[in-house]
Amino acid sequence: MKSLIGAVAVAVTVALAMSNHALAAAYDDSINAARMGNTSELSSLLDQGLLPDTVDENGNSLLILASREGNVEIVDLLIKRGAQVAYQNPAGDSALSLAALQGHTEIVDMLLNAGAPIGNTGWTPMIYAAFNGHLEIVKRTIDRGAVIDQRAPNQATALMLAARNGHTEVVRYLLSKGADATLENDQGRTARSWALEKSNTDAAGLIDANLKARGIKPKPLTIEIK
Repeated sequence: MKSLIGAVAVAVTVALAMSNHALAAAYDDSINAARMGNTSELSSLLDQGLLPDTVDENGNSLLILASREGNVEIVDLLIKRGAQVAYQNPAGDSALSLAALQGHTEIVDMLLNAGAPIGNTGWTPMIYAAFNGHLEIVKRTIDRGAVIDQRAPNQATALMLAARNGHTEVVRYLLSKGADATLENDQGRTARSWALEKSNTDAAGLIDANLKARGIKPKPLTIEIK
């Protein structure tokens, strides 16, 4: 009898070990599938009970991973399977914000249509899009209600970041929508001074014209020499 009980205990232990191993393998496979765009594999795992809101070791959901990498079919699959489009990782980034940063316009549209919030705190999708010069995404987020002069954690606005990085058409568009070129970040930089500091004279010229039309004299550019 004891030997039978012992055999059963061993069998259960082995079964649990196999189960845990299988779960670990399924977890790793799901993360890789989301990153690499393996739709059939991820679909199969979801059919077997994998949660669509599974996260990696950094707290990035499958939807965030797929959106960041531009895997359209995976994003579509996860949305249809009920993945939370509003989920944010520990850094405060959502699937929408990282798709905006990378310029994945089709995915941005999919997420917006699925109800993903545009966010008006922190590093918003609009600010990320302006930073990298993705004009069409900037337009889409503003059309959905993004605040033009929303501040990033360093108090920068989309206009400041677009001017800093020389994204002239984004600067032009933001100014046309009423972006305030007089605002300063946490280091006292304006969109104009940051543009000039980075030798982005076209962007600075657009800002000068905007300020002149508003009857505002630009602040002189000062450079600290250490």
